[in-house]
Amino acid sequence: MKGFAMLKIGEVGWVEKDVPACGPMDAIVKPLAVAICTSDVHTVWEGAVGERHNMILGHEGCGEVVEVGSMVKDFKPGDRVLVPAITPDWNSLEAQAGYSMHSGGMLAGWKFSNFKDGVFSEFFHVNDADGNLAHLPSNINVVDACMLSDMVPTGFHGVELADVQFGDTVLVVGIGPVGLMSVAGANLRGASRIIAVGTRPNCVEAAKGYGATDFISYKNGTIEEQVLALTDVKGVDKAIIAGGSVDTFSSVVKCLKPGGKIGNVNYLGSGDVIDIPRVEWGVGMGHKQINGGLMPGGRLRMEKLGALVASGRLDVSPLSTHVFEGWDKLPEALQLMKDKPADLIKPVVKFAD
Repeated sequence: MKGFAMLKIGEVGWVEKDVPACGPMDAIVKPLAVAICTSDVHTVWEGAVGERHNMILGHEGCGEVVEVGSMVKDFKPGDRVLVPAITPDWNSLEAQAGYSMHSGGMLAGWKFSNFKDGVFSEFFHVNDADGNLAHLPSNINVVDACMLSDMVPTGFHGVELADVQFGDTVLVVGIGPVGLMSVAGANLRGASRIIAVGTRPNCVEAAKGYGATDFISYKNGTIEEQVLALTDVKGVDKAIIAGGSVDTFSSVVKCLKPGGKIGNVNYLGSGDVIDIPRVEWGVGMGHKQINGGLMPGGRLRMEKLGALVASGRLDVSPLSTHVFEGWDKLPEALQLMKDKPADLIKPVVKFAD
């Protein structure tokens, strides 16, 4: 089979590999559509997870099952499926402790394009198929289905980590595709006010549609100055970091009320140390919590989030601004995500309807 791979840090290209073997609990899937993630860019051009040689990229997509192992009960060849970016080993001790995304070690539930070949290939392997795949609802198209791999569950996990409650004032830093889903998730959870940090016009318009009430631009001063001005110096109840860098935390801590919570789902691809301002953190006693986590994967989460889209409660179509067709478009789509033109939110490549 062919696949589009990271040849080494800073270099990508096509490779030929054997079709992966299917274990007794596993499935082999062919992609119907795949999406490009900023994480793919971090992995290739920043070397964020270290050197990888000839590793097939991609962790976002949906597909059709072509083979299942002898112990798989709920899926069969021909089934169209949602595929989460995070595919834990559900019998691991970490999963039993409630942290399935770290099964086998920190971040080890993230297997595609990290520890094993990803989904940018004619066929890909899914471990523990009954625990990680979900049936694709018939009224969700393949482009929208790709958003359920990572963007929706990651954005919503930021909302969970920040513990957004009814009536909260919420800050969302970064309104790319993950941040937009954090806005949508905070809105669904009952936030009374959602302050979004971002400047690209198409992202601002999408954020308005998802429930953002106020907007902040990096060009108009620091985040904390603008948030405190908007909130009469009270600050926000909760904050979600879905963009920025290691330096973003300092500003967001300054925006929080005592007892406030930060949920970080931003992939920090560079930098060594996160700065927490001593005084604004309450000299260590301000009950300002910082939670950072890799989104949970698994079938149950995919089914629940898929139900939100299938029922019309969540419209993910604004995320997919650039849709390509055919394998030959994958390199162009990846380069587009690297360059991030002003009109881009998310590129998708589809191979079937």
